Amino acid sequence: MIRILLACGIGASTGFMAANMRKAAKAQKLDVSIHAVSKSQVSDYADKIDVLLLGPHFSAEVPEYREMLKEHNVKVTSIDPDSYGALDGESILQDAIDFYHAG
Repeated sequence: MIRILLACGIGASTGFMAANMRKAAKAQKLDVSIHAVSKSQVSDYADKIDVLLLGPHFSAEVPEYREMLKEHNVKVTSIDPDSYGALDGESILQDAIDFYHAG
């Protein structure tokens, strides 16, 4: 199972995205767990996730979160802004899975 966490300012916009990603995962029968939180809650999930996706408007903070989560082996990146704007859960899910497997 791949455990994916999405994070943004208060978790609202990523909450919609997470719901779309869960629908896509269910349709594809993928073994993933997808949740969304505010950035302030990320450290609470450090030992419970494999991938952290930050909202595209927080892409500059990726290095900070990589450093914070490196001892937990969490892969950190930001969400593609075009997919995010389109609420394309399927594309973002695929990006997250590809990112997870990309050594």
